Parts: sequence; structure tokens; C-alpha cells
Amino acid sequence: ASNGVGQLMGSECTPEGKHIIRAKIGQGAPVNTVFVGRRPTGEIYSPALAEQNSSRDWILTRVLWLSGCEPGRNRLGDCDTMRRYIYIHGCPDSDPMQIPSSHGCIKMQNADVIELFNRVNVGKSVDIRVTYE
Repeated sequence: ASNGVGQLMGSECTPEGKHIIRAKIGQGAPVNTVFVGRRPTGEIYSPALAEQNSSRDWILTRVLWLSGCEPGRNRLGDCDTMRRYIYIHGCPDSDPMQIPSSHGCIKMQNADVIELFNRVNVGKSVDIRVTYE
């Protein structure tokens, strides 16, 4: 995330620790389908759409909604990953990877998020660890 690593509600930080995939959203949706509030908007991302909406946080193609497994760290109270709406999701393919730029979510290239989406089931464990090189 642009704001770094953190657990607190409203921080727009990426939460660390043990999570599970709570829900898979977007099965069969076209590449670059735009999601807002976990629902497709009917839009397909394009550079022209991005130019018209320069401040939008693009959630595209597939959404894997995460839920924390560690009470007090990423589950319940003011640090609940699920209630913070933290996802693994697609983003514009022009977005640079491995550069913190999200609002707390984990962004992936569209082809990669589709592959992951097709390989995992709801309930699959996800361990988020931020490392610095």
C-alpha cells in the first residue's frame, strides 16, 4: 500500500499475517471488468476511462476478498481485514508491480489474478508478509 504496512481501520495500509480467502468475486467476467463495492459496474477499463476518472482506485477483473485469522492483529475490532475490504485484485496492466501504490489491497496483473482465482478455493490460506530488499 502507498501508506505501508498496518492493520488499523482507515489506515489504507496492507495488513500482515494469516488470512483466508473469504469470497471469490468475478468468475467469468471479462478482463478489465471494473468493480466497485465488489460489484461489476458495467464498465471495462481502458486508458480513456482512466483519463476521465483519474482519481479512481481501479479494482479489475477478479476479486479475492480476504479475512484475517488472528484476533487482535487482523481480525475483529479496529484491525479487521474483512471489514476493511482488503482484497487481492486485478489492476490496470500499465500499473507498475512491486511499487507500493494501493489503498491497502494486493494488486496483481490481470492474467496473474485470473490464474490465481482459478487455482484457489474459498477458505484457502493466505499469509501476507512484507519484505524489503
